[in-house]
Amino acid sequence: MAVKIEQKIKGYAVVTPEDKAREAAPPVPAAPVDRAVAEQAEAKDNIIQMHERIERPDVLIGSTYKIKSPMVEHAMYVTINDIVLNAGTEHELRRPFEVFINSKSMDHFQWIVGLTRIMSAVFRKGGDVTFLVEEMKAVFDPRGGYFKAGGVYMPSLVAEIGAVVEEHMKSIGLIHDPELSAHQKALIAEKRKQFEERSKKNSELTAAPAVPAAQARDEDVAVTGDGTSFPPSATMCHKCSTKALVIMDGCATCLNCGYSKCG
Repeated sequence: MAVKIEQKIKGYAVVTPEDKAREAAPPVPAAPVDRAVAEQAEAKDNIIQMHERIERPDVLIGSTYKIKSPMVEHAMYVTINDIVLNAGTEHELRRPFEVFINSKSMDHFQWIVGLTRIMSAVFRKGGDVTFLVEEMKAVFDPRGGYFKAGGVYMPSLVAEIGAVVEEHMKSIGLIHDPELSAHQKALIAEKRKQFEERSKKNSELTAAPAVPAAQARDEDVAVTGDGTSFPPSATMCHKCSTKALVIMDGCATCLNCGYSKCG
């Protein structure tokens, strides 16, 4: 007997003989469950996690980041839109849902469109999406990288886009930046003070002409965020990718993260 389907098929499942036998079997009486445990389990089951079947709302919360790279003529604007799950409850979650990149420059249009579509698909898939940051930051340009504002080295344009995604994930609580301990902060401050005193002493011994304070500040490399500055002679630290590595007592010491290696 033919059956005419009037509605659109959204999904299907094959019924096996085991499924038919299970349906025909008499129901097993459920064991008594404590009410508090049942309510707690029900509340937990009602928590919505990110998955690909969640439909896009009409309005999303977004943030736009500007990238000014020497690799491209015009600035790029990276927009990341977030979806809020379980809004108004103690289980409220904010997760990235889609990403767009816009620029006047059309040189990289094809791979940018492909990259944003793949990233958006990964975001909507759910689960742990933080791996995208490490994968993108590990992309190197064969022509060489560059230092962005703040003295942080970027091996490629894709890596800087990954850094933007990392910054956004930190702002919504998806990635937690490990903070330096009080001992590490004190050690970095001490090393920084020693370097400044030694530099001042060496300049006095060599009787070099005084450099105006304003010019000295211009030569320093300012780090975005906390306003820290590093000597212009500092080199890149391979641990934090910041131009903050100086030589002290024959040892390479980073004035940003505290990394030290003696040669």
